[in-house]
Amino acid sequence: MDLVKHTGGCHCGAVRFEVWSSPDLHVFHCNCSICTKKQNHHFIVPKNRFTLLQGLDSLTTYTFNTHVAQHTFCKTCGVQSFYTPRSNPDGYGIAPHCLDPGTVQSVTVEKFCGEKWEESMQAHKSIRDMSRPAPNTVERKSQDKT
Repeated sequence: MDLVKHTGGCHCGAVRFEVWSSPDLHVFHCNCSICTKKQNHHFIVPKNRFTLLQGLDSLTTYTFNTHVAQHTFCKTCGVQSFYTPRSNPDGYGIAPHCLDPGTVQSVTVEKFCGEKWEESMQAHKSIRDMSRPAPNTVERKSQDKT
């Protein structure tokens, strides 16, 4: 899989990040209580493909229920451009609508039934693997990084 460097951030610009991912995004549309309220759509990447460029001091975190998901958002504008999902605590969920234009070729949306989270996770065969680095990911990232 060829990876491209996407950049993005929150609305006010306080939070900026880069993420290495396919230009063809596989985005989840979840219907759990918080994703419904926030209209959270996200794609999942391993932690080693994400770099926070600026704004650590501008982030705050909300947790609830199991407290595994870390819903990070900008203290100034309130935008959640990325977070740590319960499904993949070893990765990040990235909001595709917070990416800068120019690097996304396509978006495929998959519905995920967060209202029945445990059943949905058990039935989904590949979601947990989405935050695991591919064997050559780290090597490729270091070669491509500018």
